[in-house]
Amino acid sequence: MQHVAVHPPPDSMTTDDVTTLPELLRWRCHRSPEREAYRQYEAQVWRRYSWREVETRVERWQAALAGEHLVSGDRVAVLLRNCVDWVCFDLAAQSLGLIVVPLYTADHAENTADILADSGARLLLVGHLDQWMALTRYRTRLPHLSHVLCLEMPLTLVPDTGARVSFVVQWLPGEAPPQINVAKDPHALATLVYTSGTTGHPKGVMLSHANILSNIHAVLRHEPIEQDDLFLSFLPLSHAFERTAGCYLPMLTGSCVVYAREISTLGEDLAMVRPTILVSVPRIYERIYARLQQQLAERGALTRALVRWTQELGWRQFQARQHRGTAPGRWDRLLRLVLQYLVARPFLARFGGRLRLAVSGGAPMSVTLSRCLVSLGLPLLQGYGLTEAAPVVSVNRLNDNVPESAGTPLPGIEVRLGEQNELLVRGPNVMMGYWNRPEETAQVIDADGWLHTGDQGRIEQGHVFIVGRLKEIVVLSTGEKITPDNVEMVLIEDPLIDQAMVVGEGKPYLAALLVLNARAWGAMAQRWSLSTQDPAALADERLQQHIENLCRQSLARFPEYAQVRRCWVTLEPWTIANGLLTPTLKLKRPAIEHRFAEHILKLYVGHLSPV
Repeated sequence: MQHVAVHPPPDSMTTDDVTTLPELLRWRCHRSPEREAYRQYEAQVWRRYSWREVETRVERWQAALAGEHLVSGDRVAVLLRNCVDWVCFDLAAQSLGLIVVPLYTADHAENTADILADSGARLLLVGHLDQWMALTRYRTRLPHLSHVLCLEMPLTLVPDTGARVSFVVQWLPGEAPPQINVAKDPHALATLVYTSGTTGHPKGVMLSHANILSNIHAVLRHEPIEQDDLFLSFLPLSHAFERTAGCYLPMLTGSCVVYAREISTLGEDLAMVRPTILVSVPRIYERIYARLQQQLAERGALTRALVRWTQELGWRQFQARQHRGTAPGRWDRLLRLVLQYLVARPFLARFGGRLRLAVSGGAPMSVTLSRCLVSLGLPLLQGYGLTEAAPVVSVNRLNDNVPESAGTPLPGIEVRLGEQNELLVRGPNVMMGYWNRPEETAQVIDADGWLHTGDQGRIEQGHVFIVGRLKEIVVLSTGEKITPDNVEMVLIEDPLIDQAMVVGEGKPYLAALLVLNARAWGAMAQRWSLSTQDPAALADERLQQHIENLCRQSLARFPEYAQVRRCWVTLEPWTIANGLLTPTLKLKRPAIEHRFAEHILKLYVGHLSPV
């Protein structure tokens, strides 16, 4: 690649003049070079990076990539956990006109190989050699891949795998010329982000610089983000939601991003980092809520009453702030202050104690959960988006927050309902199309530019509500139609149930596969003098009766045909590793149905048997 001399952005340059993502980075580095940009855990200490240091590191990545035999438009892939080098590689590659293909570190090697093959990636950056070795069994599928970069140095010799393997510490130059940028066209392809593939092979979503930049500008106009805000990043950067809202957005605002160590240490990191902004999927909030419910179940009636009062008063106070109810009286305000100290403050301390915004997206959140979190004082803003929309479409605002909704559309984005109440989206954030799939692109983006999301919704007073998926509707043999998501979200609100999937296509009634919470089941088994090590304990009639009662009570507000009649229970979680969740933590319904086909059959033939 040929280096192109450029000059620093002029002081008069505004964000409106930034037309590509590499220009955004250069603009930010010039505006606040000494401010803290990133913080990550290295060699047992938290290392801080200023924007000047980031710029210098990007220059080294650029120089090294420019030395490869790549041309503008070539695809390069990244298989790293969140870190500063992920961002530097991303922006350096884009500045040279290369198209970045993010990969999930938790994904199966075969899925990763499929994406590498479909995209025709020529270069791959991995965190450690084992990640590449796991892919070598699919080497014949990857004729274009010629160079593998490894961030960590291995302790053993590198076997011959048919591709050149280099180690970043040796490959990066010690110094490099000033940052360059050949990416000038805002409508050029910047990245290929593959969908998570809940029902089939993932598709490469083509996003331009303009798609992503328009989205972060719209988010900023919708809800202000300040330079002093502190983000804690733990969703993978390969997730479009995290990359846009947790990387490019804070780059625009000059906010600092702290990379969490691991999901397992997220609680410790929240307490230590004390972020002001948290970007997450509902699953993280569900886990915190489940722990709260379990702790309440183990404590006395007084504690449960205090939490209930806190929620009731908190919800009334929240509604009053949103101008949807009367303000609490003097006595209620005094009681609220006491309960705030006893209940709400300790709960919010789990998030660090100073959250200004807690954003949830990527999947719908149950009404019960969203109201509970808001009533306890969490500034929760639920939103809606999809990779094909770069990805944010709508989100609530602090002063216009309907927690059970997905908020109002971002400025410049249009939404409307199509046939079968399908949510349609139009705006500058809508993707260029699917990589090498023109027919499928034409199916989802119509002649008028409307993106057909596949999600069913409703729009009330400007707020978007997501009610289900067009392709995930269960049709019973009676002809009744049920959206399984709605039933599943209610079931997992109970602390005994960690995961749930509803089945019943073509059957006379609904049934469910349930993954029990090990801790909650352990407490229940102890009360019944059952051994949690004995699989037969899951067949105990008392558990079956409890599950039946739980389903009946939880789904009391649902119509008769939407009641779950039978359940199969297990303690083995559905995970990315066992192929039952996508990298974005969504259920792989066909895979789960296939894995447990025998158990599903028993739910409709003869007596219910959980083992």
